[in-house]
Amino acid sequence: MNSFSSLPLTPDYDSWPIEADIVSVDHDARVVTLGWSDGRKSRYHGIWLRENAADESTVNPATRERILDLSSLPGWPEIAAAEIDDAGALCVAFAAEDRHLRFHPGWLRAHDYDNAGDPEAPLVPVRLWHGGPGADPDSLEASGLLDTEPAGDAEEAILAPALESVLGKGLVRLRGLPTEPGSLEAIAQRIGPVRPTNFGLLFDVKAKPDPDSNAYTSIALPPHTDLPTREYHPGLQMLHCLENSVAGGEAVMLDGFAVAEALRQRAPGAFATLTRVHWCYANTARTTDYVWYSPMIRLDARGELLEVRIADFLRGPLQAPFEEVEPAYEALMTLQAMLREPHFAIRFTYAPGDLVIFDNRRLLHARDAFEGSRGHRWLQGCYMERDEIRSRYRMIQRARRQRQVAEGKPA
Repeated sequence: MNSFSSLPLTPDYDSWPIEADIVSVDHDARVVTLGWSDGRKSRYHGIWLRENAADESTVNPATRERILDLSSLPGWPEIAAAEIDDAGALCVAFAAEDRHLRFHPGWLRAHDYDNAGDPEAPLVPVRLWHGGPGADPDSLEASGLLDTEPAGDAEEAILAPALESVLGKGLVRLRGLPTEPGSLEAIAQRIGPVRPTNFGLLFDVKAKPDPDSNAYTSIALPPHTDLPTREYHPGLQMLHCLENSVAGGEAVMLDGFAVAEALRQRAPGAFATLTRVHWCYANTARTTDYVWYSPMIRLDARGELLEVRIADFLRGPLQAPFEEVEPAYEALMTLQAMLREPHFAIRFTYAPGDLVIFDNRRLLHARDAFEGSRGHRWLQGCYMERDEIRSRYRMIQRARRQRQVAEGKPA
């Protein structure tokens, strides 16, 4: 393996271990073809290389953001020459500019679009799950989380598996955290910024007089996602138990994606209806009036599940084409019946110091009724975006790669 000391910068802040060396280079005016020491062949278009160079004519060195406007080049960036330099980097000469640019081999290998799989694949494979008697969420001891420096090894040891559980299964439970009111904000910020809503930056889930949400009563709550009334409902929710001495109030969690996939198999017509019909979601409180229209199940361009938006108590009057109304309700009732099937649900009791983090656009959460006149049940909650957990997970991966580079190890 080559030394990293004289290799060129990359157009980002990441580190890219070299898992194979470039051993051959061929080119024509438009494409460079690299041969790697493990036998792989990779092709890169000249225009792609020109746009992704790391020199000061292409990116601002202070921010690593691109400053190049391709249309300002004197002509199409045709390749005049390409070779491997003494450091093992690719060096390309572009004819129209009379410019030589160098490319880091580890970065080129990591961004080999000629041999890549799906570039939009999830960071962690999505794993559907069912519950049933005795099932518990993935749980981690996290008592030292706030005792570590941000980005420290101990923090990574807790956060990395926690984030993997949320990204893969949509849910994780951290245990042994502080129970001081407000400590949730410091915990959440170990992942990223908190999203404020009309319920505040942090909100208290406990029975209270004159409630503006069913969550602030002692009644049972059916399976639901939070804030489906928003154009972009929060991607993540955290619920942190500060106190729990009541009878009842057991938490219920369901994998909405597992339920949706089961619906697709059992009743494909109902599934198609719920991906097509736009339902009204409304939270018309005394001081706010949130309304949004959306399908109950949303798919991405590949037909994969993207989100579910389910909350019976926050649905307004259906405003669908006349001929869609009865099929829509038939599909809804099929889904509602499935949500009551016990094998989909995980049931557990919050202990003080427990923190549950879950994907609010995938997981459905519910609650049994509890005795509101004796004991206390106090959860604090907050919201965050899916983007934050993905960013934090990428940063953990980046730190691992930086250690590999510093230690001279391959990826």
